[in-house]
Amino acid sequence: MRKFILGTDWWTDCDDAVAMRVLSQFIKQNKIELLGVGINACMEYSVSSLDGFFQSEGLTDIPLGIDLEATDYGGNPPYQKRLADYAVKYKCNEDAEDAVKLYRRLLAQAQEKVEIIEIGFLQVMSAVLESEPDDISPLKGIDLVKDKVSKIWVMAGKWDENPGKEHNFNRNQRSSNAGYVFCEKCPVPVTFLGWEVGASVITGGELSHNDHLYTALCDHGSHNGRSSWDPMLVLLAIIGDEQQAGYDTVCGRATVDATTGENYFEPCENGPHKYVKKKFDDEYYKDMINKIIA
Repeated sequence: MRKFILGTDWWTDCDDAVAMRVLSQFIKQNKIELLGVGINACMEYSVSSLDGFFQSEGLTDIPLGIDLEATDYGGNPPYQKRLADYAVKYKCNEDAEDAVKLYRRLLAQAQEKVEIIEIGFLQVMSAVLESEPDDISPLKGIDLVKDKVSKIWVMAGKWDENPGKEHNFNRNQRSSNAGYVFCEKCPVPVTFLGWEVGASVITGGELSHNDHLYTALCDHGSHNGRSSWDPMLVLLAIIGDEQQAGYDTVCGRATVDATTGENYFEPCENGPHKYVKKKFDDEYYKDMINKIIA
């Protein structure tokens, strides 16, 4: 069974919640295992609301971590407070493990290669890459990732322009620097799904009105559904093959400007990075996700 670690900016947008439903459905069908989730944007109800969401999904034992310093992304989370009422294990942010330590611990304990999905900001992942040996593992972070991770799937960037500019890389200095470090130092293959892929694919509008995911979408103001950046990336990762999931790929090397957050891509046949391009119309991806989350 393939095993995943997930990073999310469980924050102001609700496509993260749709992505969590996609993950939850495959977990409950025993098709994948989610080893843990690191939250990379810290707001008042970050941990408790995510615990509440998983509890509502019937998933009660997923370890959560958080970057408590990541309070500078701004915004007012519109849906987390209601979900926090369902929290059982994690009542506040401080109940969760430090996200970098969570990643290091899960990787150190892994008996086989795992995959990492990142649908938020990359400062936790970049900090893992730059981490030093500790009581969890004698390996530096970059060596731990090289040893224990087979691939990383990332929702970030705008790849139909060169340079492009997208939220997860250029929200602030923290996110821009994290994108730079990640692209420069990641020792394993990476596939990116960019803003241009998910913006026009609207999912979640056909949910039952009694569904807590529909409530989250409504609290966000997305009664008719939301752009599908994060659920498309999660489903792509779960399928595990870009072509089979309905995408063409461009292979090469991605870079991010540490100051501006602009992303660049240099195509080359054997590069360590890929970005995806849709092979089909939006309805194809919309129908696939809506069927899973219903």
